[in-house]
Amino acid sequence: MKTIVVTGASKGLGLEITRQLLAADYQVVGISRSSAPSDVKNNADFTEEIFDLSNTAGIPGLCDRIVRGSGVPYGLVNNSALGLDGLLATQKNEDIELVISVNLTAVILLTKYFSRHMLERREGRVINISSIVASTGYRGLSVYAATKAALLGFTRSLSRELGPRNITVNSIQPGFMETAMSEGIPDPQMAKIKRRAALGRFPDLEDVASAVFYLIGDSGKNITGQSIVIDAGNSA
Repeated sequence: MKTIVVTGASKGLGLEITRQLLAADYQVVGISRSSAPSDVKNNADFTEEIFDLSNTAGIPGLCDRIVRGSGVPYGLVNNSALGLDGLLATQKNEDIELVISVNLTAVILLTKYFSRHMLERREGRVINISSIVASTGYRGLSVYAATKAALLGFTRSLSRELGPRNITVNSIQPGFMETAMSEGIPDPQMAKIKRRAALGRFPDLEDVASAVFYLIGDSGKNITGQSIVIDAGNSA
């Protein structure tokens, strides 16, 4: 049974990814700040790691603990992210640093320590959850957008480093979805975003999770260094 590590696994997109993987008989290690719902937490193939990824100094130990307890992961889904809304000119420095540490530094470190084991195994999957905001921009999310854009460059370059050992690295750029992260956006603005989409709607969590599932499976073995946009045509 292949083990997949999913960050932000207790809610939103990470939770849907976890549920789809468990339904397909993968073993999942979920890293989150909060506990997962009971249907996931009580699954025998799910291991929960309560950990705040802003604690970047603790990531090497976290990775070592996961490998010792659950074995070498076949896949890593870097899904966890913070999107603190606010104009850059008035944002606190500590908030800027927090977003960068969770959205970017933690991703790089998790990938560094888990990919070492994947290199030895000569197989693996790394999937980074970016955002269409990395390409389109959005007022009040400049730092968030910067981190998500950085993931695209990270994905492309890392795919060339890991590719010779049969490890794929891809990113997914979801559009706006109705999740906890988008709850702070006023309804009129959400309606405007929805009208902007070519299909006139938001993508579902299930849609994005299915793309992750595809890339992890055998069907995704020849896709690497790419970014898949799932936004119902918002960026068309």
